[in-house]
Amino acid sequence: MNKRLGNVRWAAMRLLMNTVGRLSEGIRIGYRHGFDSGSMLDYVYVNKASGSWGVGRLIDRNYLNAIGWRAIRARRELLKDVLRKEIAERGDGVFVLDVASGPGRYLQDLVEEYAPGYLRVECRDLDQAGLTQGKERARSHGLQNISYVHGDALDPRPADRAPEVIVVSGLYELLLDDEAIAASIARLRSLLAPGGVLVFTTQTHHPQLEFIARVLPNRDGVLWEMKCRPVEKAEQWAREAGFDAVASRREQVGLFTVTTAGSASAADRSSQG
Repeated sequence: MNKRLGNVRWAAMRLLMNTVGRLSEGIRIGYRHGFDSGSMLDYVYVNKASGSWGVGRLIDRNYLNAIGWRAIRARRELLKDVLRKEIAERGDGVFVLDVASGPGRYLQDLVEEYAPGYLRVECRDLDQAGLTQGKERARSHGLQNISYVHGDALDPRPADRAPEVIVVSGLYELLLDDEAIAASIARLRSLLAPGGVLVFTTQTHHPQLEFIARVLPNRDGVLWEMKCRPVEKAEQWAREAGFDAVASRREQVGLFTVTTAGSASAADRSSQG
């Protein structure tokens, strides 16, 4: 009986989201592209409520204030801080590759912070709509050092030169297969330039997992199921892939971590010896 009532409850919630909820621009984007899509994340990053009539904007503001979206915005700020540090350590001419970027708004923000030619960024994704959105925004802002390429994050081909920094943000929490993540980390290590660093995110917990899995469709049109993992597990995969300088930081809302995985320099090893 309780299971039946639960099913009725979730069916009612899906109906409400897919009807009244569509007054919200954010929810419309979710149904159009998937609530896990790059287009959805780009809208969340902007964080400007929009919708049909006043009630649509009210629904949208409530939607954008959900804890998961607040954590994703905090994750973006932490990720930018981490990338600034890694770029500064490597100096002029750094090549950053994001293998699951979507529109890559946060990367465009970074590019704008540096002198032309100091930083080069390549954004890859399977979502063509997100790539197109990113290209158009980069063009409108006159950004020359960021490019958009269709590519599979789990089967990445080498770039025209080995990147000093590879980023995987918001992908691994969408994967249910632990072995696929471990294999991805190992594959990306093989693509890095000597002394390079892999930067990736992990979702360690989320209070709305059941709601998401019962109500919201993903980019494939099926209900969006996520898997949370302890950051210690993610760090273990990095070490098993051959990284020996692994560290993580948590964003301020507390749902995500950002991990850096690199190799200790010869000088570091000497000092440790």
